Amino acid sequence: MRHLPTRTTRRRVVGALTAGLLGALGLTGTWGTTGPVPTAGAATPAVSASTPPVSAAPVSGAPVSPAPALDDGLALTPPMGFNNWNSTHCRAEFDEAMVKGIADIFVDKGLKDAGYEYVNLDDCWALPARDADGKLVPDPARFPGGIKAVADYVHAKGLKLGIYTSAGTKTCNDAGFPGALGHEYSDAQQFADWGVDYLKYDNCNNQGVDARQRYTTMRDALKAASQTTGRPIVYSICEWGENKPWEWAADVGHLWRTTGDISDNWGSMLSIMKQNLPLTQYAGPGRWNDPDMLEVGNGGMTDTEYRTHFSMWSVMAAPLLIGSDLRSASEETFAVIGNKEVIAVDQDPLGKQGAVLSSEGGRWVVAKEMKDGSRAVALFNETGSPQRVATSAKAVGLPEADAYTLRDLWQHRSYNTAGTISATVPAHGTVLVRVSADGRWAVHPPAVELGVDGSTLTEAGRATALTTSVTGLGRTPAKRVSVSLTGPEGWRVRAMSPTTAGSLPTGKALRTGWTVTAPAGTPPGSYDVTLKAVYRSPGGARAQSVLPLTATIAVAPPSGTSDLGDLPWLSTSNGWGPVERDTSNGESAAGDGGPLTINGAVYATGLGVHAESAVEYYAGEACETVGAQVGVDDEEGADGSVAFEIWADGTKVASTGVLTNADAAQALVADVSGARVIRLVVTDGGDGITSDHGDWASARLNC
Repeated sequence: MRHLPTRTTRRRVVGALTAGLLGALGLTGTWGTTGPVPTAGAATPAVSASTPPVSAAPVSGAPVSPAPALDDGLALTPPMGFNNWNSTHCRAEFDEAMVKGIADIFVDKGLKDAGYEYVNLDDCWALPARDADGKLVPDPARFPGGIKAVADYVHAKGLKLGIYTSAGTKTCNDAGFPGALGHEYSDAQQFADWGVDYLKYDNCNNQGVDARQRYTTMRDALKAASQTTGRPIVYSICEWGENKPWEWAADVGHLWRTTGDISDNWGSMLSIMKQNLPLTQYAGPGRWNDPDMLEVGNGGMTDTEYRTHFSMWSVMAAPLLIGSDLRSASEETFAVIGNKEVIAVDQDPLGKQGAVLSSEGGRWVVAKEMKDGSRAVALFNETGSPQRVATSAKAVGLPEADAYTLRDLWQHRSYNTAGTISATVPAHGTVLVRVSADGRWAVHPPAVELGVDGSTLTEAGRATALTTSVTGLGRTPAKRVSVSLTGPEGWRVRAMSPTTAGSLPTGKALRTGWTVTAPAGTPPGSYDVTLKAVYRSPGGARAQSVLPLTATIAVAPPSGTSDLGDLPWLSTSNGWGPVERDTSNGESAAGDGGPLTINGAVYATGLGVHAESAVEYYAGEACETVGAQVGVDDEEGADGSVAFEIWADGTKVASTGVLTNADAAQALVADVSGARVIRLVVTDGGDGITSDHGDWASARLNC
């Protein structure tokens, strides 16, 4: 669901709705402390048919104590299941056969056994008009047997069915499907009669009615329907975090969206994660922060990024709702979403959301207390290069002990550590471990940490120097240590210093120098390089540790002045949609933008991005300056606010202040002499990424 119009536009629309207009829309009634009890009127026109931008209102001021959770025994751990929207949207393939097929896959692929329970329908399941009695009508083309037949099929598999509507007059789709505002009790009764177990309640076309009142009314309607049918329904509040539901919704619903809609790209996932992380205190059994559905397997991120996505959602105790089309999912996708050790972190009955311990330099440590006294620890590397991320058993809250057992939840291996919890984490990667003081640490081999100094960015035919390290972390020493570095077939990898050590006690390291050379003519791109250490425990048991790396082959830029839109980039990340060459960012598919336009001035060349954004270029120590006319593109009206930065080899060398749509283009030029890598960054201006379309117009590199 794209966020058009923007949130600010929607606020202007709903703010103009008066009580008289509400009456004209057939939404008159008595308003009490538990919300509206409106009387149903004739069909009501949509005021806005949008979904929100990614950003949510930031947490500010003194923390508010969360309300007590609903005392109904539902959602005592974060809900797990499937929702079709991220993979099918409203396309015709979303139908009864698909939904039943997903239920079959849950059973056949072991997802049910892993804990996935809900098969949820999103928008577009109904006809646009209610029947003569004001009842919802399932689309007979999509669901010829009706919703109850689908629910019966899903229930027969030992699973549960979810459904979608909006706390407004219409849902979020442009087709104008009926929302539940003014029909709460009737709709809730239909859902319960059909056998629905889960309701996602969206926020579109809400007519300016107070959010707490709208969502509380549906809570009461679901409770009433449950009492007449015996059908309890998990209640998912989807108001995008606009009214800080974490502060008031614990006794209204079982989970609440904390952000706008997620998109299948690194920038969107990262932005949403950062908004959800500070809300730790509000989560618990029966009340969960919901940073939106999983994108794992939809193709917009790498396998490493999808493992980060799944790891961080699990350590945040987020609902795990699969958003990829399981009918065509790869084995890698099933391996990620089916990792029972990671799922156990999410589903821990203590119900704690992980807390951020540190995040300096993009090196994140997030620790989650578990019911058995252990700690799940996510070591997350936000940056585009491998980084060491470290903490300690004491820092994550474990008691003092001689040593600790450290379980790697992706490698499915256990080690002992004297107390250090650290790893060199690949770019955009996460190492997820579970650490405990269990007294049985000595049965596990000692942990070692693999590291690399130097850049894996190189040119074909040119030797690149690296230094690797193997550091002992265990209470017991690593014995008979041997390290290897391997690249693709045909690459030359030479060790320039020893690759073995007899013993590595705690804190001691084997450091090895290497040269790595890709054959001349190797095409530009990314290539796998693997650092591996093999060693023995004091008892003689063999152990190993592996660090996957990426070597990037780049081409030196041409001499003279080049348009950046014509040059290959090393990497990009973007808040919505792809980075565009010579057009603005249209937020969705490549090529959907328009001419680069800043405050009425149109530019023929450049880059169109959406904050948060970063675009990296290889300069090869051969360039002098980079410059552009920068500003907020006109295509999003008056809502954007961004700041532009130019970085050279990790140092910021030029930046603007915050620019808005009211500002003319500003010239931004930087000296990048001697730099290997140039990075163009657009930040959100400090207020979230709503409508933050940034243009690097007439962007040029001089070499």
